[in-house]
Amino acid sequence: MAFLKRLGFFLFGLSIGLVFLTIFLKKKSQETGTEFCYFPNCRTLKDIRSKQISYSDAIVQLMQERELDSTDINGFLYNGEVDFGASETKTKPCKTYYIEGMLKDRTAILKVKNCSEKAVIESVAF
Repeated sequence: MAFLKRLGFFLFGLSIGLVFLTIFLKKKSQETGTEFCYFPNCRTLKDIRSKQISYSDAIVQLMQERELDSTDINGFLYNGEVDFGASETKTKPCKTYYIEGMLKDRTAILKVKNCSEKAVIESVAF
């Protein structure tokens, strides 16, 4: 069998396999709510979201003054960008991350201390 004919059969089978794989993975992710986090930003935010979140006194005060809401914090943890250059990722026992995002039409930076059992939201800088 000629090389081009074998290559054609291979590419045809590969394309059918990719279509089936795409359909099954899309259906699985919609049913179970799974997400595929392979990049460091996504993995870090997913790790923080999976833990119990507590707030520092400064954040609690902002929440009482109605400048900040728990939905705003969730927005940071889903749509924010982690600044790994400014973050302290080698410290023990808790790592400190700086997450940049939008808060009420202005850019803000959220400081999060990520411990093994919980995540502590420490401050917000505008």
